[in-house]
Amino acid sequence: MPSHTLQETATTWSVRMADAVLKRNVPFRWHYEHGLMLLALLRVWQASGQARYLDHVRSVIDPFIDAGGHIATYAVAEYNLDQINPGRVLLFLHRLGSDERYRWAIALLRRQLREQPRTSEGGFWHKKIYPHQMWLDGIYMASPFYAEFARAFGEPAAFDDVARQIALIEQHTRDARTGLLYHGWDESRQQRWANPKTGCSPHFWGRAMGWYAMALVDVLDDFPAGHAARCTIVAILQRLAAAVAAVQDAASGLWFQVLDQGRRPGNYLEASASCMFVYALAKGVHHGCLPGGYLDTARRGYQGILAHLIGVDDQGAVSLKDTCGVAGLGGDPYRDGSYEYYVGEKRATDDYKGVGPFIMAGLEMAQ
Repeated sequence: MPSHTLQETATTWSVRMADAVLKRNVPFRWHYEHGLMLLALLRVWQASGQARYLDHVRSVIDPFIDAGGHIATYAVAEYNLDQINPGRVLLFLHRLGSDERYRWAIALLRRQLREQPRTSEGGFWHKKIYPHQMWLDGIYMASPFYAEFARAFGEPAAFDDVARQIALIEQHTRDARTGLLYHGWDESRQQRWANPKTGCSPHFWGRAMGWYAMALVDVLDDFPAGHAARCTIVAILQRLAAAVAAVQDAASGLWFQVLDQGRRPGNYLEASASCMFVYALAKGVHHGCLPGGYLDTARRGYQGILAHLIGVDDQGAVSLKDTCGVAGLGGDPYRDGSYEYYVGEKRATDDYKGVGPFIMAGLEMAQ
């Protein structure tokens, strides 16, 4: 497929998927996956100039922010990193106008990060209910917001903390043999899922690494060019890209739910991780942080998504299948991080955790 055709195709698919999202009009919640989806719609607005995307984002998020900047259904005291992610939409909207409600709500989320419980080395706990634990997911949930806040509101010292979160979790979860990163790490080694020596969970879950990959390239949007830690983040991205490329399925161009287990019974080619890796690899190349060859890896992945995971119904509505509905560690009922656990979780169609990255991956490929 010629590159110009792929660019045109990618833009078209992102717009079609965004329009399908508007048509379905799922009620908004203050939740990380809804924040991800709204961010994708805002990027379609940037790319297309079509006001319906921006209008939709404002119409669903504005009712959640009252006159004093309080956020409906959100509580600082939960210290849940997932709840930071929708704040990126508020940062975007704040750049467009002078509505002070956004600024006050943004400050409330910044307060949570200031007070967030931490490991002994300064890493954010994923949630208050998951003490002493860092998860790859949490880097995406908090770090891009944190970096953009630091730039927008002149808090340069915060960049050191952003870099600390990114480096700490790689240090504790990276497997030296494969370069892949385990889903979570328990400093206390008390969780049943935690390796008693390393504290790591047992497997390399695709979407966890996808979240982390997206976090790296998004943080670099706002990280100062001259900051000493920028090179550290780029080096982490380069190590991750090599590990991800090594486990890409040769036949389909996609990535598996459990990354290193290939076609082991029960494993499957998973949509959200595949979309996230395409986005991160393509954006890493466009930023000049990854060698150009990774664009070929991203291209194979994107074409695999279109060939194997995208469907169109009789009315022309686009859908995305085979997204892992949810996966975590611990909790009640207890999630043990086993292979059987990850492959046994429910698969979903048109899940925002896949649809949002699909839209953003297409826009990145269209560059």
